[in-house]
Amino acid sequence: MNNERVEAKKKYGQNFLKDESVLRKIVEAMPKSDNKIVEIGPGLGDLTKFLVKVKSVEAFEVDTDLCKRLNITFKDEIATKRLHIHCGDVLEAWQSTLVDEPYDLVANLPYYIATNIILKALADPMCKSLLVMVQLEVAQKFAAETGDKVFSGLSVITQSVGTASIVIDVPPTAFDPMPKVDSAVMLIQKHSDRSDKAFEDMLKVAFAQPRKTLLKNLSSHYDKTKLLEIFEQLDLSLTIRPHQLHTTDYHQLYKKI
Repeated sequence: MNNERVEAKKKYGQNFLKDESVLRKIVEAMPKSDNKIVEIGPGLGDLTKFLVKVKSVEAFEVDTDLCKRLNITFKDEIATKRLHIHCGDVLEAWQSTLVDEPYDLVANLPYYIATNIILKALADPMCKSLLVMVQLEVAQKFAAETGDKVFSGLSVITQSVGTASIVIDVPPTAFDPMPKVDSAVMLIQKHSDRSDKAFEDMLKVAFAQPRKTLLKNLSSHYDKTKLLEIFEQLDLSLTIRPHQLHTTDYHQLYKKI
């Protein structure tokens, strides 16, 4: 392994996960499946070295300097096809699916594109689960339950396609360099895929101003008279706030709107 110190690049939001106890916990939390592993942002390969011991890995790295380093560090695993490194922007490579077979996403995601990547994976029919390290605040939004103050459109989207939970809390000291925020490893196990953009557009309107009532938010975009009828049909309070509805309520609202 190449032990020369590498400086993290701010433009890629790099924070290298160095705590081996956390790395081992991530591997232990992986769903038991025959699916391939996809890793986004392998960085220095700290997590990769554990993943390739479990099964074959498709890794996507945007930093060309790190790609060269990874190709040297993992030359044996690459030769035996335990690891395939794609060098380039994963979001550009990601069309309807990222790889053409069922996969589990396991990654320490760069914070600046974490939400984007999670939403892409939730829409990808080949992605069956996500075990990802993200900013704690982001994990809480995806994993929130009805009634939680951080329950949001992201929570509804997640509950519409599967179940989410926070499995590991991770302090800044686990990284080099240390981020200014706490992190968490979140597991989402999917039973379906994101598909309805119009439903998600409605959610953006519903949660546009979370402290206001749901009716007020929706009225900015939809006919208020019709909304009043729908609220009565669904037995929804006119003062209910966006975070107080269940995911099933949002689907019923959408059908009627």
